[in-house]
Amino acid sequence: MTYDFDVPIARRGTGCIKFDRRPELDPFWVADMDFASAPEILAALHRRIDHAIFGYAQPHEGLNEAVATYLKERQASTIPNEQIVHLGGLVPALSLAARAFCAAGESVMTCTPVYPPFLGVHRDANAELITVDHQYIDGQWAFDWDGLEAAVTPTTRVFLLCNPQNPLGRVFSESEVLRLAEFCERHDLILVSDEIHCDLIHDEAATPHFSALRLPANLRQRIITLLSPSKTWNIAGLGYAFAVIPDDSVRRRFCAARGHTLTEINALSYDAAEAAYRHGETWRLQLIAYLRQNRDTLLSFLSERVPQLKAIAGEATYLAWIDARATGIENPAAHLEKEAGLFVSDGAYFGWPGWFRFNFACPRDRMLEGLEKVAKALP
Repeated sequence: MTYDFDVPIARRGTGCIKFDRRPELDPFWVADMDFASAPEILAALHRRIDHAIFGYAQPHEGLNEAVATYLKERQASTIPNEQIVHLGGLVPALSLAARAFCAAGESVMTCTPVYPPFLGVHRDANAELITVDHQYIDGQWAFDWDGLEAAVTPTTRVFLLCNPQNPLGRVFSESEVLRLAEFCERHDLILVSDEIHCDLIHDEAATPHFSALRLPANLRQRIITLLSPSKTWNIAGLGYAFAVIPDDSVRRRFCAARGHTLTEINALSYDAAEAAYRHGETWRLQLIAYLRQNRDTLLSFLSERVPQLKAIAGEATYLAWIDARATGIENPAAHLEKEAGLFVSDGAYFGWPGWFRFNFACPRDRMLEGLEKVAKALP
C-alpha cells in the first residue's frame, strides 16, 4: 500500500497546540506532524471506540507482546516484561528520574542544545543543572568529553541523554554511547536515555541507532531507556511511552517517585501503540522517505535562497536546527514572528540563542510556503 503524505489536513480550530496556541501565526514549531496517522492505527482506535466503554485501563497482553517484539526486532534486545514501566509520556519520566535520584542541591547534567524540558526538570527535584555544549567536529555534532569531565561534580546524580538528538538530529554511534555510559559509571550517575526519535532515522544503514538497551550488562544496571511510538506514528496526543529499567532497585526508586502525581494512561493509547508496533512498519518506511526528501529540499532552499542561514543535514527527526547568527538578528524566532507571521521554536529555549528550530513534517508545498516566508523576512 502507498500512503500519500502530500494531502493537506486542516488542523486549525481542532484544539491542537501547534495551530491553535497562536492561531494568527503559521506554525512550524512543536514536534508533531501534519500527516494522518497510519490507517492501521485508526482502525484499531475505531475498534476500541466501538466497544463504547472507556474505563481505567492497563497494558493488555497484545500490547505487551507488540512491545516485546518491537524491542527484539528493532532494538535487538530481549526485555522481560517486568523491566518495563508504562508511562503517559516521556517528559514526566525525565522529571521522575530527577526526583528519584537527586536530593535538593544535587545536580542533573545534560548537553546543549537540547529539548527544553531537559533544561527544566531539575527544578522538580530542587536540584541544580549542569550543561555542556555539543561541539561541531569533523563535520558532525559530538560530545565535548573534556568539557564533561570538567563540569561533572561529586553531587551530580543524573545524566539526561537525547539520542537521536533533538534538535541537532544527530544519531550517536555505538562507541559514543558506550563512552558516555562509562563516564556515568565512573562518576556514579544514572543515565537516562531518551530515544523517542529512534525510529525516525533517515538512513539506518549509514547511521544505525545504538540503543542504551544494548550496552554491556555491567553498564545497563544504571540505565533508564525511554521509548515511545508517539513521534514516529504521530500519536503524541494519545500520551503513551515506556521506560526499560533492568535494575530492580533503580526501577523501584523510579516508580516510587511517581507518588500520586501521574494519572492513569488513557484507554485508547494502549491500542494505538499496539497497532503502531504491530502494523505500522510499511507506513513508517514511506514516511522516512518523504521526510528525507523534505529535509534535502529544505537544505537546498536555504543554501540557494537564504545562504545567511546555516543548517547541517540531520541524521534523524523531522526538525531542522538552523543557525541564524550571521544575520545579526538577536532573536530570529521573534523576528520571523513579527516580519513573516511564522511560529518557529526559539533556540534560546534549547540553550542556544541565535538559532531556531523548524519542523518540516508537513506536506512539501506547505513547507516551501513557510520557507518562502523565511526568505522574504530576512535581510
